[in-house]
Amino acid sequence: MTYVIHGATGAQGSPVVSALAAAGKPVTAVTRNEHTVVDGARVVAAAYSSAADLTAAYRGAAGVFVHLPVSSEEDRQIFAGNILTAVRAARPARVVFSTSGFPIDPAIGGAAATLAAGLADSGVSHAVIAPELYLENLLMPYVIDSVRERGVLPYAIRADFPVSWASHLDIADVAVALFERTDVTGVVSVGQYPAITGPDLAEAFGTRLGRDVVFEPITPEEMRVSIAPLLGEGAAADVAGVYQAMSAMPGRSIAPESSAQKLLGVTPRTTSQWLADIGV
Repeated sequence: MTYVIHGATGAQGSPVVSALAAAGKPVTAVTRNEHTVVDGARVVAAAYSSAADLTAAYRGAAGVFVHLPVSSEEDRQIFAGNILTAVRAARPARVVFSTSGFPIDPAIGGAAATLAAGLADSGVSHAVIAPELYLENLLMPYVIDSVRERGVLPYAIRADFPVSWASHLDIADVAVALFERTDVTGVVSVGQYPAITGPDLAEAFGTRLGRDVVFEPITPEEMRVSIAPLLGEGAAADVAGVYQAMSAMPGRSIAPESSAQKLLGVTPRTTSQWLADIGV
């Protein structure tokens, strides 16, 4: 039985493939191109837009790791529906879903909430990984280039806004643990605890780079303009909308009682550890 990994060549899926392969687990990488080469995995071409493709990929799987791509909400709802159709038909032994920081509260709605609720009703063993914000967001050119060139870390949160930041590497660690720990179900929060602020991030970057770095809050609109060339106008607008909504929140801290630290004994990297791991 194999472990089926979505986005195996992307930021979230690739570390999961590497972690499973390092543990000697058989891995199947789901990609859009059957000729893609993924180290440590066999490759299956399957599209989120095809429930039939997904069903074939999931059938007989020991586990499935899935997350929804950054795209329009309309497409994400279609993808969530197809994933659920495939899970119900193929009945993989375990599904681990990363929310990628999107809300799963049914009162708020959205594709991630649809997928989380559907998995809970599917009768298939599952767990939901719930990160807050990704440290890898800080590697976007408008952020990391500013840090290196100006000693300024710009980001669309208030200076006093605490966040339980997590890395894609942390998500991989938790996903692998959840495939083993089938007794852990429901939502597992992933991120640093206690949560840290923008100036804390800047200090970690400064220590790593050996220079003074200060934090600079920017507006969601400024963020949208900066990321549109990378994500496209529609996706960038959606991301900016999320940050605009966040501006009214007190922070984004995980709940310790549902944390990976408590439920799995997996402690996410500090910002300094993450910077060292990725070689910044």
